[in-house]
Amino acid sequence: ELNHASIIDGSRLSFATVRKFQHNNMESLENVLKRLAGHEDSVKLIVVDGIFSMEGDIAKLPQIVELAKKYNANIMVDDAHSLGVLGDHGRGTADHFGLTDDVDLIMGTFSKSLASIGGFIAGSDAAINYLKHNARALIFSASIAPSNAASVIAALDLIQEEPERIQRLWDNTAYAKQLLKECKFDTGLSESPIIPIYIRDVDKTFILTQQLLENGVFVNPVITPAVAPEDSLLRFSLMATHTKEQIEEAVSKIYEISKALGVFDQASMV
Repeated sequence: ELNHASIIDGSRLSFATVRKFQHNNMESLENVLKRLAGHEDSVKLIVVDGIFSMEGDIAKLPQIVELAKKYNANIMVDDAHSLGVLGDHGRGTADHFGLTDDVDLIMGTFSKSLASIGGFIAGSDAAINYLKHNARALIFSASIAPSNAASVIAALDLIQEEPERIQRLWDNTAYAKQLLKECKFDTGLSESPIIPIYIRDVDKTFILTQQLLENGVFVNPVITPAVAPEDSLLRFSLMATHTKEQIEEAVSKIYEISKALGVFDQASMV
């Protein structure tokens, strides 16, 4: 239900029949699969984000794999926000859960942890060969520049050679969440370095973003259609290179400006 827009667009381009299930709700997913049980001649593909891009929570992949096996479905995971974050040496969501062999397709981008442009999709030889000759978006796209490919390789080497960076990222994440919790911010169900700070007011979200930028703190404002109108938020994203002092300063400024704008006066805030 809260998959990235690229997944939504891709499903439309496929002309396949699309059935949505409630966000990370396994009962809802099983109900959808049950309704498709009579269509044994059709291919069923469960598509999820590894880490959801706005909420920061992680797909319940073990349960998804269990349901996929039960109802003869395939699985595709979008690891755009998981690569370099989850799993051994940042290998992603499937590796994080020890389920790499149970996921049929893994896709990702080079524009997040790898700091370049372009993307990839990994799967069986047969699946990749099919995509090479049938995926319209791939066939009619240009290749990325050699310099971009080289920067991706360099970033991958860095992740492999310096796994302590990933640990620092998670240490920073835990520290930021602790500070935000102490300030009584609602950070939802985030389980990752993507931390939503729910403002639940579109105007205040934009004003807060602008005033934070003027004070040296960059956060992304997120409003409809990316989220429901009542769920407007700031997307607070961390890096391994952030220092504790920088995190403290950022959270302090977010708190001070939010308080001045009356964000904490809203009944929806915890």
